[in-house]
Amino acid sequence: MAERHLFSNRMGFILATAGAAVGLGNIWRFPYLAAEYGGGIFLLIYLLLVVTLGFTIMITEIAIGRSTGSGVLGAFAKISRKWRFIGYLSLLVPCIILPYYSVIGGWVMKYGFEFITGSGAFIASNAGKFFAGFTGSVAEPIFWSIIFILITAVIMLFGVKGGIERTSRVLMPVLIIMLIGLAIYCICMPGGLDGLWYYLYPDFSKFSFEAVVAAMGQLFYSLTLGFGVMITYGSYLAKKENLERSVHIIEIFDTGVALLAGLLIVPAAFVFSGGSPESLGAGPGLMFEALPQVFETLPGGDIVGSLFFICVFFAALTSAICMYEVPVAAIMEKFHVNRPVAVGAVTAFTILVAVFVCLGYNVLDFIVLAGYNIFGILDFFANSILLPVVVLLTCLLIGWIVKPKIVIDEIEDGGHVFKMKRLYLVILKFLAPVAITLIMLSNFI
Repeated sequence: MAERHLFSNRMGFILATAGAAVGLGNIWRFPYLAAEYGGGIFLLIYLLLVVTLGFTIMITEIAIGRSTGSGVLGAFAKISRKWRFIGYLSLLVPCIILPYYSVIGGWVMKYGFEFITGSGAFIASNAGKFFAGFTGSVAEPIFWSIIFILITAVIMLFGVKGGIERTSRVLMPVLIIMLIGLAIYCICMPGGLDGLWYYLYPDFSKFSFEAVVAAMGQLFYSLTLGFGVMITYGSYLAKKENLERSVHIIEIFDTGVALLAGLLIVPAAFVFSGGSPESLGAGPGLMFEALPQVFETLPGGDIVGSLFFICVFFAALTSAICMYEVPVAAIMEKFHVNRPVAVGAVTAFTILVAVFVCLGYNVLDFIVLAGYNIFGILDFFANSILLPVVVLLTCLLIGWIVKPKIVIDEIEDGGHVFKMKRLYLVILKFLAPVAITLIMLSNFI
């Protein structure tokens, strides 16, 4: 069996794990959900969920990984042979999401390339048509998706310290600095302060069950819970490190980046649209269609647009790395092969599925299920069905079958005090299963 490497220290683990959590979910998905579900009230709901439900599930997954010293397949097998199927279900999540996530990464690279080469004005004047025309073409989306996948694969070849940790140490600080600068820039534009108020002020008249469900779904997606990522990265963490403190720092990183992205995109949407409900509810198009028009109204719009899409590319890359690592680690453990072989296998699979996802917008657009194309089918199955099932089964396994002691002992290993133990037990055994069940029911309804 291949040697299992460890992160060099706690900061390396935190940056790598925060890089795993910080991705398109923060910069692309979080802002448009916040805009759509009432701004400040969505923000408040999300923050409450992060410090309760998010903390509980994340520390459980990391503790499982560190206590077993295994990736997602070996971890659940060691905890309970009867429940090892959870490991395979968890492995499916990144295998399904990584290909279409890489397609979005390819879109980001395409937009970044266009702005860098000075084509931002053309995109801005034809925002909707340009996006539809690009995704509807055959060759270009496939080309950019493959480039994105190959860049990720090269980083993966260097392993935990040489690839994942080193890349995260560079990309995470750069990403945060860029977001802060662009957010300040957008807030200072005429109308930007109105967007800031909408984004930060919790208007309780806009509270709804749908907002709670959307915030819960975003929590899992943003913190990569149920992906097997936290279990895999936890297995690379040395025993001496304080788990509770590490998880708090990761949550601050992840939530901070999401907040910064909202500070950039929501005020920008206000500047462009005057805060119209139609624009704020534009969904995924809020970034790819609205922002290019905003950038081109500014002096040096191509430069601003280039910096923004570079930020998004960095975020997409760090999350793609973490999703890559889950099947790579599983293949290395299961088949006792080295990292290059495992990376090659995952790369080939990811490219194959990504090509089908791209073709779902043109050649294979006849493949439709309940109104979803190939992209939508994979996204709904992974995020609305498989992901909550994995998290729910994990909570039931640890909370009621093998008992929480296995996690608590791991957290307190080395004399560390688990300060949130009582709250953790209540959420793990009662609140989390109920909340996740509600998410699943609402998704089907």
